[in-house]
Amino acid sequence: MQKLVEGVHQFQRVVFSSKKHLFEALAGGQQPLALFITCADSRIDPSLLTQTDPGELFVLRNAGNIVPPYGAVDGGEAATIEYAVEVLGVHNIIVCGHSHCGAMAGLLDPSQLTKLPAVRAWLRHSESTCRIVDENNLHVDSPVDRLDAAVEENVLVQLDHLRTHPAVAAALRRNVLDLHGWVYRFETGEVFGYHSGERQFVPVERTEFSDSPTSRGSRPVDQEVQS
Repeated sequence: MQKLVEGVHQFQRVVFSSKKHLFEALAGGQQPLALFITCADSRIDPSLLTQTDPGELFVLRNAGNIVPPYGAVDGGEAATIEYAVEVLGVHNIIVCGHSHCGAMAGLLDPSQLTKLPAVRAWLRHSESTCRIVDENNLHVDSPVDRLDAAVEENVLVQLDHLRTHPAVAAALRRNVLDLHGWVYRFETGEVFGYHSGERQFVPVERTEFSDSPTSRGSRPVDQEVQS
């Protein structure tokens, strides 16, 4: 705790004073650039990763960067998504998975979850991910490659779930919202985005400038998961 308290003091002395006008402006409201949905894992920092200031990202975090299908649970995820789209008017939603994800490792090996009933129940919202990896990645042999495949497929599954949320579906229909699927490799600093035309994850800068606005982060219809 001492390190955290010292960090607060440093923030107040150095960071806040240097950006005082920004924080004063934020008291009047927020207009974030995107809703950033990612894992609760401590190794990923959305603002550090995207080099954004306070007020520029609306962040939703949980184990496994999971978005339950609309109506599946009465939880904070649906409320956060609805607020971001309907009230804040975000034009981009990013679902960002990451390498070495413990949630995905547990999904692939349920024996790790024996004493974690709440985690086991939560990961049921990623059940399609496990099925896709098992049935469509027969060439993946090593546990490391299988985990990497699960991380990528899970991002796409959660994007499918996002589209079941009424606020998201309506905004997509009006062409005022883009969905993006990212994977961050924290050991290398690389970020990959799903390119619908190539049907794979590629360096994120290629997705930003190569995909059409309405297809970013989307899978072709014949690849979408029915949840």
